[in-house]
Amino acid sequence: MESQPKPFVWQMVKEAVEVHGNKSTNTAIRDWILEHYPGVNVNTIQNTIIICTVNHESRVHYKENNRPRRCNDIYDLLYRPASGKVEMYDPRIHGIWEIAQDEKGVLTVREVKERDELSREQLTVGNGCIEAKHLRSYLAKNLELIEDGLELYVDVFGNDGVEYPTDFGPIDLLCVDRNGTYVIIELMADGIADASSGQLLKHRAWVRRHLAFGRSLRAYLVGSTIPENVRYSLADQEEVFLKEYDLSIRLKDIPQIADLQPSDTASVQIL
Repeated sequence: MESQPKPFVWQMVKEAVEVHGNKSTNTAIRDWILEHYPGVNVNTIQNTIIICTVNHESRVHYKENNRPRRCNDIYDLLYRPASGKVEMYDPRIHGIWEIAQDEKGVLTVREVKERDELSREQLTVGNGCIEAKHLRSYLAKNLELIEDGLELYVDVFGNDGVEYPTDFGPIDLLCVDRNGTYVIIELMADGIADASSGQLLKHRAWVRRHLAFGRSLRAYLVGSTIPENVRYSLADQEEVFLKEYDLSIRLKDIPQIADLQPSDTASVQIL
């Protein structure tokens, strides 16, 4: 019987960290790989750990990371909380990292600070406002309001579809339907309607190429009011749908203290 081919070293590193509870040390990773995959070069293991660590400054010296890009690749597996220690990289915990060029054109590793973060965190509702994170959280728990049968997408690393990271900022909600078709849900930030429609199209293209691999998918843009310019921008886009939400607040009168009957109030006796 032919022996099974060995996985790539980056896959060995990933496996080693996972069996240690998603947190490990460089030494423990090396020892586990040598035990389970005898003959692997020790230097290759150490180099691969550096290559796969999103916040390791030396990773840019390897061919796998020799160009500017967001950290969302097969080699972007680990985060280093301290020297000699690593854990599985989660952008929602560790931030979004990238390989970028500095002012001298030299490649460097840095955390991304989203410029549009503030504008995405507030949505207009009538004359008031609702924070996007609250609406996003509500829709994530009530996906049937968008479409029956939707569930949050969960990737192989266990990341769910709430603020799912891409090369162009996070998708508000990434879902799948009963047939496994990807469904993108974007919230339209107030004051940047055109930017919101452009963001939806970029995210749709990213999902098609990185997850759906050209298969059909659907997208929704959700806002308190969808202006006409956005309707025109998306009019010829197939499988892109628009939804407006409406929040209402109901107030009720309560009796004043003077209107309460004696039986309605608790008696207090001061001794």
